[in-house]
Amino acid sequence: MSHEMHHFSMGTWVLFLAYATSVIGSYVGLSCVRQSANAKVGQRTGWIALAAVAIGGIGIWLMHFIGMMGFDVIGSPVRYDLPLTLFSVVLAVVATMVGLWIAGFGDTVLDKIPSVARLLIGGTIMGLAVSLMHYTGMAALRIQGTVEHDTVFVVASVIIGLVAANAALWLGRVSEKFVVRIPAALVMGLAVVALHYTGMAGVEVTVDPTAPRPGGMTVLSLLFPAFILGILVLALSILVLGLTLSRADVELEESVARWSAGSENTTPAAPGNVPTV
Repeated sequence: MSHEMHHFSMGTWVLFLAYATSVIGSYVGLSCVRQSANAKVGQRTGWIALAAVAIGGIGIWLMHFIGMMGFDVIGSPVRYDLPLTLFSVVLAVVATMVGLWIAGFGDTVLDKIPSVARLLIGGTIMGLAVSLMHYTGMAALRIQGTVEHDTVFVVASVIIGLVAANAALWLGRVSEKFVVRIPAALVMGLAVVALHYTGMAGVEVTVDPTAPRPGGMTVLSLLFPAFILGILVLALSILVLGLTLSRADVELEESVARWSAGSENTTPAAPGNVPTV
């Protein structure tokens, strides 16, 4: 028998905080993806790593557990298994990085595969793994009873994850200007939040008063260090982005340098130095 639970026990502000977190992580990640596309071979892996942490670690994983702040089961404490929780964040970051790498944003040996095919392969791997991250995070959930998932909602959330991942990789290709990255990040954040709450809509819990009380960490005890790490990661990414010249800036400086060199070479000789015939 399913028991009562709440997804917004702390108020609907949790939903908006989760969405804002996903948008910020997505925007920073997309900015790093664009730098990877413009970077020299050998420098792309670092940008992809930053993008994977921003999108996978902050835009997806941190968003998930912020959303879980509002999850409450009547008649049972809610706890989380730490090893499974840590595994879920590693899964989100690695999946994002692999998806970006296969899609062609990192240094890769897959150049002979058409870009569209690589984009679809990378997006599929990334979408499946991100969906798996969500359910790995849910597997870390502990209550005084059992937790089950409705198959229809599981399938729907996986489809949303696949669409969101492919859209994210495509947006990574076209969002060269920040005015494009802003709506792109808004769309990505919406997709991630939709995946989360679609999956949560299919959750059913059964409380067993005779079962032992669950052990593990509370969601707030998980989120405090996660917030600190997330802020540090965002600060580092923004700092690196700020210190890196964009491709347009580099091309402009090179053009000015070439023009200056050409002007010096074509400067007319001074009158006193004109040779006589």
